[in-house]
Amino acid sequence: MLVLTFSTGIVDAVGYLGLDRVFTANMTGNVVILGMALTGAEDLPVLGPVVALAGFMLGAAVGGRVLRRAATGWTTASTVLFTLVGVVMGALAVVATTLGDAIPVEAGTTAPPAALALTGCLGLVMGAQAATARRLAVKDVTTVVVTSTITGLAADSRLAGGDGGGWRRRVGAVLLILAGASVGAALLRWHVGAGLGLAALITVVVALVGHRTAHVLRGAGGASR
Repeated sequence: MLVLTFSTGIVDAVGYLGLDRVFTANMTGNVVILGMALTGAEDLPVLGPVVALAGFMLGAAVGGRVLRRAATGWTTASTVLFTLVGVVMGALAVVATTLGDAIPVEAGTTAPPAALALTGCLGLVMGAQAATARRLAVKDVTTVVVTSTITGLAADSRLAGGDGGGWRRRVGAVLLILAGASVGAALLRWHVGAGLGLAALITVVVALVGHRTAHVLRGAGGASR
């Protein structure tokens, strides 16, 4: 989940810097941008955030439907969904390389239909990823946002009278999404598709490693019983 948090930073950097200041994973950011744009704030998009929100909700609904009857923890359904997210993202990376001047979208200009389609598809797969991560329920690691992670880090800290439990995981999530955004911004100087390609590769690897680890743990549990 921490590795997927890193890849989310890459994807959101690509969306914000390459697709007209739109987040495709962090829906809080999209809602805020949309709210400011609707009041007439200069050079802020309206259609892009709406498309991303719609795609994200559809992806989360599909993920929730697939996982509805799945057992708790990492299951075959989890592997399939994460793999599909990676494969689709890889396909989007290839598509992005064919769009030419359509991306990156210049700030203050109207995003072309191709860029909006890319935004919607990215929102879709990130919604599916978020739903799958939610089902795994790793505390404070949603893979798509770190606001709750930072809240837990501060509220449970020794300064707040807590025991500071889980601080390594929480700090790791914050630092990894920060690092992912930095990597995504750097790769954007080369091409939009580069960041998406790396995120796709990371997601597929996570799916395979997670599936193998879950299989080994289930086998060990059965042997111990």
